[in-house]
Amino acid sequence: MNYDDFADLYDHQYDVYRDDLHYYARVAEQAAGPVLEIGSGTGRVTTFLARRGVAITGLEPSARMIERAQGRAAQEGLAVRYVQGDARTFGLQDRFATVIAPFNALMHLYTPNEQVQALENIHAHLVTGGIFSFDLYVPRFGKPNTVRHEGETFHAPDGSRTDVFLVQRHDKPRQHITTEYHVDTTAPDGTLRRRHYTLTQRYYTRFEMEWLLRFAGFESPRVTGSFQGGPLDDRSEVMVFTTKAL
Repeated sequence: MNYDDFADLYDHQYDVYRDDLHYYARVAEQAAGPVLEIGSGTGRVTTFLARRGVAITGLEPSARMIERAQGRAAQEGLAVRYVQGDARTFGLQDRFATVIAPFNALMHLYTPNEQVQALENIHAHLVTGGIFSFDLYVPRFGKPNTVRHEGETFHAPDGSRTDVFLVQRHDKPRQHITTEYHVDTTAPDGTLRRRHYTLTQRYYTRFEMEWLLRFAGFESPRVTGSFQGGPLDDRSEVMVFTTKAL
């Protein structure tokens, strides 16, 4: 997916998402050294951590996302370093005490080869014993092939209204979920403009991810079912992993 085109909608949808911020702040503030965020997007997490004094670098493939993240940091007078790159292939001189990958960032790796390549590359950028922490959603999906409106309506100062509709298609053999967004903006005069975006994610099961981490050189992870801790169970919406580089 081209996140350059998706940046505006992404901010509308997720700018107010706060569930994970204090968890990653705890992880980052305990780090004995600099922190790297994989898939830093428009800077929602990096800015929050930088505001708390964390020395953080954001890695993001989309130039448009980085532009928005830099603008967000500049508004608050924060110095945040952003690097354009792919989790599989980025190469930095730095070695980090902690790497984080919030908000399903690893779900943009679509094959086992891509997953292992990224995890091994992340491992290579950690100091020995460095922490790697990330979250993934538990794979539960709504009714497929059906247009849905899930309550995402945004009102602009000019009086226009934007509604987000989506259709999901599930490729079970490849563990891919593709979401097609239909974004309708209605102007005050009734004029309708529609934009279309497609997002494909590759979801994981818990034990699949545990095996991938061990294969890439990490220790067996601690897995919780929420950002507050507690076991992963049938009610959990997220899987939160914390591991160390061996």
